[in-house]
Amino acid sequence: MPNASSGPSAPLTPGIQGPGNGEAKLAPSVTPQQMAEYYNFPLHGKNVPTEAIGLVEPGAGDYSPSPGQTLAQLVGGYRSAVLLDANVTVIGVEGGGFSSTTIAGGGSSERALDVGVATAVNPNSTLILYAGSGGNLGAQSDAFTAYQSAIWDQVNHPSVVSSSYKFSTDLPHPQSPFMLAARELFIDAALKNISVFSSAGDGGSSYALATGGESVSNTRSSPYGVVVGGSSLSLEQYAAADSSLTDVFNPAIQGNVAMLWELVQGGLTAMPVANSNDWFVETTWNHYVVDGVPVLNANGTWTPGNFGSNYTGSDAGNGGVDFTRPMPWYQDALLHLTPPTTTDGTDAHGRGVPDVAAPAGGNLFYTVPNSNFVGTGPDGGTSAATPFWASLAVQVNAIFADQGLPKLGYMTDLLYVAAAIAPGSFNDVTVGNNVSSYLNGNATGDVYDAGGQQIVPTGHGYYAGPGYDLTTGLGSPNGTLLARTLTAIGHAQYFFDEDPIISGSASSGWTSGADQSLLLQTMSGNGATVHFSEGAEGFTFASAATAQFAWTSRLALQVLQDDFDPNLVRLFDKYGQGNLGDTVLGAGEKLAVTIDGSHAEAWSARLTDQFGFADFQTTTGALRVARPAAVAETAGAADDTIAIVRVRQNGENNVALSFYRVDDLDGAIGGLRPGDAAYAGAAQGRAYQLTTGGTSLAGPGYGNLEHAGLRNVDAGDIIAFKLMNNTTGAVFWGVAQGNETVGGRHVGHLWNYGLNTWGFEDMSGGGDRDYNDLVFSLDFTSASGHGWLV
Repeated sequence: MPNASSGPSAPLTPGIQGPGNGEAKLAPSVTPQQMAEYYNFPLHGKNVPTEAIGLVEPGAGDYSPSPGQTLAQLVGGYRSAVLLDANVTVIGVEGGGFSSTTIAGGGSSERALDVGVATAVNPNSTLILYAGSGGNLGAQSDAFTAYQSAIWDQVNHPSVVSSSYKFSTDLPHPQSPFMLAARELFIDAALKNISVFSSAGDGGSSYALATGGESVSNTRSSPYGVVVGGSSLSLEQYAAADSSLTDVFNPAIQGNVAMLWELVQGGLTAMPVANSNDWFVETTWNHYVVDGVPVLNANGTWTPGNFGSNYTGSDAGNGGVDFTRPMPWYQDALLHLTPPTTTDGTDAHGRGVPDVAAPAGGNLFYTVPNSNFVGTGPDGGTSAATPFWASLAVQVNAIFADQGLPKLGYMTDLLYVAAAIAPGSFNDVTVGNNVSSYLNGNATGDVYDAGGQQIVPTGHGYYAGPGYDLTTGLGSPNGTLLARTLTAIGHAQYFFDEDPIISGSASSGWTSGADQSLLLQTMSGNGATVHFSEGAEGFTFASAATAQFAWTSRLALQVLQDDFDPNLVRLFDKYGQGNLGDTVLGAGEKLAVTIDGSHAEAWSARLTDQFGFADFQTTTGALRVARPAAVAETAGAADDTIAIVRVRQNGENNVALSFYRVDDLDGAIGGLRPGDAAYAGAAQGRAYQLTTGGTSLAGPGYGNLEHAGLRNVDAGDIIAFKLMNNTTGAVFWGVAQGNETVGGRHVGHLWNYGLNTWGFEDMSGGGDRDYNDLVFSLDFTSASGHGWLV
């Protein structure tokens, strides 16, 4: 988990405090539908019916600020301005009436932002605006009552609700009646199968509170809702002009491999070119600006430094630890070795915030209606990121319905499952921070003027880093990849019995979930000695270090996108993985792992074990236990389906890939085992026909992508793989027992990269051990329905 900087012993560095936010003064903006295109939303550009979206708008509802025009007509004007059909349905739910005076202030621009994002991303969706209890008879139209109206709406029944508003009592005592009511509110939403998205807030690590430490909203950090933080997307033309990104942009343009590697993990799909409108880097949203440094005078008083945008305002995404709640099970499974922990000296643990992030401003804003819906302008904040994520959920619900699945409903845990089994579903934000803690100016230290108020920064907060962090959570969405992952999870959970690769727990120990062959993949930055116990026996092996640019599960999924640049693919070639071994276990057989003498645990197996792999981890390395075959969990458990095959070649040989049906997870066919003399003929007799013709899919060439389909795939089919190196004449099987031997052991040629994704090494003896000469995935659900995800 990232560490905070030290306390107030030195002045802040003048300038933008968050890298990648330097062009915010220009407020560059794009329409919300253009932003959705950058984030690869699955239904962007498709005229698909989508369901209504509920927007929490306390005290406002569908009140029109323009006499003689309805809000729907005003929204229609905005839609026309951003080149959409003007026709839209707007419904106001105002249970206790509303007060027009409420929206004369900040609430009006907040509502315009929510409405603008939601209606532009999903122009076919009805907008339902919830005013809450209103202002009649002295009632307080709080966000709490607007949430209630949305969750208990018995007329419109929204499946997705978005709120950019905090409760008026935002940080109650954990045992207070209001806190209990807030907790129950989100449980009600989960029980009613409603997906709720709440903004993390815009006050950086301090939540704009002068405590000297870190704060988050404990009322909205429910584990049954999705908390959304903020990021800043820099297109290449803005990155080139942003001095805070000089140390990122210049090396990338010059082809620095390490910098390009980091940018690719964060969503870069093409070699960067200066001054284009292409994606370059996504950083944390932090637009706090320091204009001058404080000076300690001879008499012991301070001449304050100056803030431009300052810590008391709303210019950075909130993130941190809600220590009033335990860490949810899904965070514990993913983050057990690095639990969310405060960095202000309290070392408190709890529920990490946010869960996810999306653009909130900085170097790219949204073009949305002005507060009175006359004209447009740039706006942002986590108040924009939240309806953006909610709009993605609306699209996923449409895809779920098309594939015969129920609505997402409570989905926070599904996001963490997706991050574990298919990390490329998210863009990993690794640059920036949300540091903004401070005390009022009567404290000792470096004093700054913050809009007329003197404050002392205390330097506590969080930094972005690989994987989950307390600035942007799991990251921002790659919409199509995330939708594919969620549909795969949905069909697996809804239509199939759980078929775990391992069973058990950290306390009871682990056993094999089936009779099966297994890959044993070592991942360690410094090399490792691994002992694998199976039953009463076991074996020990040494592994070389995983190379710096060895392919990850995130990269393997990313490169299977149509628009991923072959030049980037070839850039990361010939970087070796750790040791690849194999074993065969019987159902119920005990297994255990130690790495460098330390006991390893499979905490994340709670997220991954239904999907064919589990990672045993310590602080120094990991061993992935994975199946060398796929189990076809088809859409709706249907038979005679088409499975989509996506293939990326990163080797220079002439190769071809084929798929065949086997009888069990050991790879047997009619009693024949891999390595038996007649096995190759039996495999050919079980080979799947391709939609492109024949049973063999030719490699597309060095760096290139190809896709096809497997015909006649039935639910529960066990599918194994064979690679033919036509350059050398060698044949390699996914199950190692069918391959050549070196030193008395069969050589593994297949590496698992997560959800139904593998990579082959195409040279005998293990070659260069990069296992990316041909990377491929099997997608059993995207061809169903209208095939919107193909």
